[in-house]
Amino acid sequence: MKKILATFILIFTSIYSMAQSPEEIVQQQLDLYNNKDLQGFMSLFSEDATLINQSDGKVLATGKSEVEKLYSNLFQKSPNLYSELKNRMVLGNTIIDHENITGRLGKPEAIELIVMYEVRSQQIFRCTVIRGELK
Repeated sequence: MKKILATFILIFTSIYSMAQSPEEIVQQQLDLYNNKDLQGFMSLFSEDATLINQSDGKVLATGKSEVEKLYSNLFQKSPNLYSELKNRMVLGNTIIDHENITGRLGKPEAIELIVMYEVRSQQIFRCTVIRGELK
């Protein structure tokens, strides 16, 4: 009985320690974005993921396949794409990043973004983007 209990505790501890915090998931997503690793990047999104442009309320993508199409196109057309994290706030499962994006679609201008990521069950299920141009 003690052996079974010890095995159970070991398995539970291993599973628990493998779980990432919402902040770690968003950081991993940012790293994969900067490496343009589409497969790894998409592994962090839920099947029902939604991308929203906050300024006009427009839904940019609904569902993992639409999100993948959007980022596949972006990665292919942006060989120098890079996001620099300027600031991050964390509240539970919500991560708010202030980012500067360069190399988007081959353009030299930087884009300033606020991105709110919402994480559920170890996956990003909603991204809300607020865009501003850098001067």
